[in-house]
Amino acid sequence: MAKSKPENERITRLRDLDMSQRIGRDKYEEELLSLQHRLALVQQAYLFSGDAGVLVFEGWDAAGKGGTIRRISAALDPRSFKVWPIAAPRNYYLERQYFARFMERLPPDRAISVFDRSWYGRVLVERVEKLTPESRWRQAYREINEFERMLVDDGRRVVKLFFHITPEEQLRRFESRLMDPLKRWKLSYEDFRNRGKWEAYEEAIDEMLEKTSTDYAPWHVIPANQKKFARIAAMKKIVKALEKDVDLSPPHLDEAVLNAARDHLDMDDQIFNGLVRETRGRVE
Repeated sequence: MAKSKPENERITRLRDLDMSQRIGRDKYEEELLSLQHRLALVQQAYLFSGDAGVLVFEGWDAAGKGGTIRRISAALDPRSFKVWPIAAPRNYYLERQYFARFMERLPPDRAISVFDRSWYGRVLVERVEKLTPESRWRQAYREINEFERMLVDDGRRVVKLFFHITPEEQLRRFESRLMDPLKRWKLSYEDFRNRGKWEAYEEAIDEMLEKTSTDYAPWHVIPANQKKFARIAAMKKIVKALEKDVDLSPPHLDEAVLNAARDHLDMDDQIFNGLVRETRGRVE
């Protein structure tokens, strides 16, 4: 089996990915808690720095996107965090510029948004299912790169993840969903039908990775045959991108708040003076 490429060399073909990668339960739990804590610090820092994050999740059906998003959501305050599940566009958007519905869902300053599927539908499902002319989906590579360049120039950090599983693993997960009454809603006829077009989708994915993985918005291909490994690998990529050059130190307290707290909380002088010094140090 092919080994994964070094960190600084991008995966642009699915067959280059090492699908055997695993993580033990104890290590998984330890890293999950650590990464969730880092995400909480990032979100808090963004409230004061004005930064914003755009997380793009793509991948095969049953590849584990939703489970990873749930672990991220569990760490963040929903007031500045939003998940957008993207399905087929309504007629309203079919009559408008392709990126209109995505523009409306971009995060404001100080917020983070997740796109559970995204504008890449044009070069994936629309291409394979022949829902748009070839001339349009070929043109979309340039349009997507320009769109993401605009987002980055506007101060949005763009993190793109593709979750890859093997056909055999996908079939096992379909069976698991079928047998679990709480997960059957995730399974549809289209999931099985799409398996017949695996090679066409694989070709489309490889071309997408090649043509839209840029220096400012690179693709991160996640080997997802083990869900736990995929969650940790994806969250590491997200945390690394979102926290780069961001001060994650807790925000300083206003001295008026400290004085009010001292009056109402019977605060020890030593603790109070320490908080004052910390606050003044952060301001300076």
